Amino acid sequence: MTTIQTSTPNRLALFDCDGTLVDSQDNICRSVEEAFSIARIEAPPRAAIRRIVGLSLVEAMRMLLPTGDDALHRSLAQDYKDAFFRLRTSGAMAEEPLYEGIVDVLDSLAADGWVLGVATGKSDRGLAHILAHHGIAARFVTLQTADRHPSKPHPSMIATAMADAGAVPATTVMIGDTSFDMLMARAAGVRALGVAWGYHPVGELTAAGAHAVADVVPALPRLMQEPIA
Repeated sequence: MTTIQTSTPNRLALFDCDGTLVDSQDNICRSVEEAFSIARIEAPPRAAIRRIVGLSLVEAMRMLLPTGDDALHRSLAQDYKDAFFRLRTSGAMAEEPLYEGIVDVLDSLAADGWVLGVATGKSDRGLAHILAHHGIAARFVTLQTADRHPSKPHPSMIATAMADAGAVPATTVMIGDTSFDMLMARAAGVRALGVAWGYHPVGELTAAGAHAVADVVPALPRLMQEPIA
């Protein structure tokens, strides 16, 4: 990404991907289940799998199987990647729809002068695929993924995104559906805005430090204008 040079800090709206922009849970759950099947370990229930969405893969496997060792977690992560790739290339992948109204919100924010970015636990390849599939890649000036950063909630993704976008903590909002996103935002000193349509319940978002939670997609622009309490 090209760093934006500006004398006045830009306003940066930084979105999580899975559970915030797109509903990708089915493919994620299927890939986790296949990875555990390859390892001949009983897969966790889907409710547990949804809870790790947003983490980097090794960290996600560590959370799903805390009794395993590092080698097993890394093996499961690689098998997950392979399973996900097979779903995509075989045509068996379930639809990963944008949440209704997301494109309108992105257009509204851009028209209002916001710079847009993504901070996700996906890989570079996975994020590029989903943004291209939905025709929204050009809307984002900074894309931060698990390939180049520690897992959420480490604030590295946000720090790099702000540098790319010419933003500062006071002008940046992190929008996400998990407690990991809210903790990452707080660690970076930016506004933490949760969304209620993703994979963690609202109470957990609030407990993790969300300054506000949008109950529906169209509420996002208004909530982003509100000062941090």
